[in-house]
Order: sequence, then structure tokens, then C-alpha cells
Amino acid sequence: MRLHELYPFPEEYAQRKRVGRGPGSGSGCTSGRGNKGQNSRSGGGRPAWFEGGQMPLARRLPKRGFKNPHRVVYEAINLDHLLTAFDGQSEITIEAIYERGLCKSGSPVKILARGDVSVKVSIEAHRFSASAAEKITKAGGTVKALEG
Repeated sequence: MRLHELYPFPEEYAQRKRVGRGPGSGSGCTSGRGNKGQNSRSGGGRPAWFEGGQMPLARRLPKRGFKNPHRVVYEAINLDHLLTAFDGQSEITIEAIYERGLCKSGSPVKILARGDVSVKVSIEAHRFSASAAEKITKAGGTVKALEG
């Protein structure tokens, strides 16, 4: 027998309180809820967010603007960071970027233009800034933009 196998015997369990079963039970009539009032009724009481009648928090806070639920957030990677991570490689795929941990796996990637491209390199990503694409093609490399 182990500690996690210990349990009280069934007769040692506390009996549940049976309310509303007549005056002889000790909890008959009002079933321990007292007389009248909000909390004596079924479904009575206040919700957890009730603030005592003052203006609720959700109505006190300002609401401005619009939050687009369908917006796409791109993970940005600069050229200098990308080329140092893949030093000496001529082809950089999106799977390789995810494997190296340069961005979160599955999230769309955008390549930005900080840094210089001196070698011919083929890069695959979801988006490229115009200046980054220009730098890569000037160095003789290719740019492949993915769908999605």
C-alpha cells in the first residue's frame, strides 16, 4: 500500500446535507437560506462581476478604434541576421528558417533589408520588403514569395 492509495472508509465520509425535507430534519422550511431577500430565491444572488451598483468596469473603460480579428502578423527577419545564421549556404528555405529557430514555426515570415548581400543566395519567405528583394537580386540571388 502506498500513500496515494489511502482513503477513508465509506462510513467515514461526511454525509451530504439534505435541505428542505421538513421541519424535523433541522434544515426544513427555508432550507438554511433565511427569510425572504435576494439570496433566498432560486437563481438569486449577484453575478461575480457585479460592483455594488457603481458603473461597471467594462463601461468605465474607453472604447476606441477597431481590432481586426483576421489580421496577419508577420515575423520580421533582417537580411544581416538571416545571412549570419545561414553563413555559406546558397539556398534558404522557410523550413530551414523554422528549424534554426529564427522565428516561430508556422508563422508567416517577412524579410527586411537591414544588412548587405554580397553572395548569390536564394531565399524563400512569405513576404519581402522592396529594398530587401532588390538587394538580393542585385547580388545575383533569387527571391521566392510563398502563398499565405
